Amino acid sequence: MYISTRGGAKPVCASVAIYKGLAADGGLFVPEEIVPFPKDLWAALADMSYGELAKVIFRLYLDDFSEEEIDEVVKKAYGAHFDDPNIAPLIPVSGDRYILELWHGPTAAFKDMALQALPHLLTAAMKKQAGDEEVVILVATSGDTGKAALEGFADVEKTKIIVFYPKNGVSEIQRLQMATQSGENTYVVAVEGNFDDCQRGVKEIFGDADFNRRLDEKGYHLSSANSINWGRLLPQIVYYFKAYGALLKQGRLKQGEKMDVVVPTGNFGNILAAYYGKRMGLPIGMLLCASNQNRVLTDVIADGHYDKRRDFFRTSSPSMDILVSSNFERFVFELCDRDAGVVEGLFDALDGEGHYQLPGDAVRRMQSLMAGECADEKETLAAIGEMKQSDQYILDPHTAVAVKALAKYDEKQGGRSVPAVIAATANPYKFNRAVYEGLYGTGAADDMDEFAVSQALAKNTGLAVHRGLVDLEKRDVRHKRVVAKTALEAAVAEILK
Repeated sequence: MYISTRGGAKPVCASVAIYKGLAADGGLFVPEEIVPFPKDLWAALADMSYGELAKVIFRLYLDDFSEEEIDEVVKKAYGAHFDDPNIAPLIPVSGDRYILELWHGPTAAFKDMALQALPHLLTAAMKKQAGDEEVVILVATSGDTGKAALEGFADVEKTKIIVFYPKNGVSEIQRLQMATQSGENTYVVAVEGNFDDCQRGVKEIFGDADFNRRLDEKGYHLSSANSINWGRLLPQIVYYFKAYGALLKQGRLKQGEKMDVVVPTGNFGNILAAYYGKRMGLPIGMLLCASNQNRVLTDVIADGHYDKRRDFFRTSSPSMDILVSSNFERFVFELCDRDAGVVEGLFDALDGEGHYQLPGDAVRRMQSLMAGECADEKETLAAIGEMKQSDQYILDPHTAVAVKALAKYDEKQGGRSVPAVIAATANPYKFNRAVYEGLYGTGAADDMDEFAVSQALAKNTGLAVHRGLVDLEKRDVRHKRVVAKTALEAAVAEILK
């Protein structure tokens, strides 16, 4: 069963948690207990395929889904639309570091790892819960979630998907991926604001009882494809187990020996999945949370003070340009011994006053589990060039933030004694301009458009353009809506007539 981090909603089964997305009291659904990985399967972990591992982990948390339903979800999610048979290959580089490539899905970003599964989880949940309703998926995106969700839900029966993105807050490649999306049930809206404005607007729509009543009268039900939905978060746990299995198979670790995990994150969901994996028994030593110049997570890990009252920076790693990390609430719930009253008070303070201070015990617990480091723009671009020189490996700017954060952490620790798995969250071609400048110097791409940059990058490095991005500039732009940051609900009402 699933409970709310705010404590004001009754426990629900897995299909309801996935179908609703957000609890009625505004909290996030979490499982009543963190279920350990089966003891009898640890010996087989190194040889399990990605699909086999996904089935095991899904079955632990989806009690009201049949074995056949889970098998069908996994079969549809992790197949030929990934361009590597390992789904999430683990690539060794120097310094006892390993790159966990999470961008081999159709949209070239790690969001595919979950968003190829979520539509099928939601479809199965709808059959159990929805009756004749049509589900409207609302998504706030800083770039990658939007395209991955659109791709996953395009033309899925009895669904509509509406994606909101910050008008000037995504790369041109990300914008075109969304604006050219096909599917009769897909809608994309640019917002005159930043990602936090998009996220806040979507949460306000979920919280507007009168608007939801009107939708219900029209036969619509709202749900979410953001990582506030447990159906998004659960699939992300899988690839950390897969990474550990790969280290066992490569002979770098023996069963029970630890690895560290480094995750570039803005909304906290990707590293939260690793935390849940650790709680399930995965031998993770330190979780390293890597932030860009918008270092709100670095700061809260340092002293327990979460403060969104700060300058907002647009960076070369836009998927991390976030000041309100929605999934951090689930982590706070665990740090505070699942005291929903404390959590509600903290997040009411964040909404009302713009900041909160975690209790001392929670801060100590957090710092025993997680470290935080950040990289500014200069450091990020430098890391791209340095990795190319040292390992002939090309990073996207988000993964470059993680590489630099790890270097800072290791310097403070005096070196590295266990392998570090770095989550690589995007293919370099999604952020080609930043990658090109990281390799060839600031301003090197000034005289080229995005597609000329890709051609030059391919010619100079030999790295093939991701198949999901080939001929993107030739596709028709279908989605041209632009709205004010206060008009998201009005846009939904217009789209749904």
